[in-house]
Amino acid sequence: MVVGSVVVGFLVGLTGMGGGALMTPMLVLVFGVAPSAAISSDLIAALFMKPLGVAVHWRRRTIEPRLVRYLCYGSVPSALAGTYVMHLLGATRSSEEHLEVILGAALIVGAAAMAGRAFLTPRTLPDAPLVIRRPLLVAVGALGGFMVGLTSVGAGSLIIVMLLLVYPHMRSDQLVGTDLAQSIPLTMAATLGTLLFGHVEFTLTASIIIGSVPAVVVGSMLSSHAFTSTLRPFLAGMALLSGLKYVGLAPTGLMIAATVIMAAATVIAVRSRRPAPATPRDALATDRAAATPGANA
Repeated sequence: MVVGSVVVGFLVGLTGMGGGALMTPMLVLVFGVAPSAAISSDLIAALFMKPLGVAVHWRRRTIEPRLVRYLCYGSVPSALAGTYVMHLLGATRSSEEHLEVILGAALIVGAAAMAGRAFLTPRTLPDAPLVIRRPLLVAVGALGGFMVGLTSVGAGSLIIVMLLLVYPHMRSDQLVGTDLAQSIPLTMAATLGTLLFGHVEFTLTASIIIGSVPAVVVGSMLSSHAFTSTLRPFLAGMALLSGLKYVGLAPTGLMIAATVIMAAATVIAVRSRRPAPATPRDALATDRAAATPGANA
């Protein structure tokens, strides 16, 4: 269990992917943990992993506090609601099977969002003002928070893609930093809910924390390397396959899906290695440099 947590923690730190899309499937499919216990334990472990990334982005000033505030207005109460719905489902075998299907659907949506992000390039404009779209931000937070509370999936996949759709002109580092910052209050609320409603297995949670937290630090130190953008689509593909298995896809269908998904991941990985197109800000900087005497000397 600790070794598996080390692997997942390293991949989370390396790629910036949400732990819920990797840790929860590992616990359920590899170690046979009940979905409710896996979700609850993963949420508590995430509370120890996320501050490391937030500290880095805070130092780099890539967090937009105004967006974080309104996202949390939606995500915090809805995360509590999500954990309560999981509590209402109960702990019987049939309820765990229902929760497994819900988790599978969340993984499919989250993996699709992660794959779609590769085709959504932030359109940076020079000195574009940031407009605070309060109702949209609260709605994004509410949807993502409910999914996280119910399934532990969504904070690092779905919310950041929805943010990119609402704010297509934000820089990628600002999107990631803002998403990470809002995920801490969200995860705290979801953790409180799981503690109140009694789904946590503390021995399991301790094993996850012991393995994943140091590995996240190591992965984060290597996250600037170019191969991380190549690795991310394949991890999203694994999350998608896990989701398809949860919702009951037959083995033959899984084999066909695996072939198609890995081929698509290869295409996305190759595309991610291409140089990004010049943005208006880059063009403006080039024009200014050309107009500066001695710039080409």
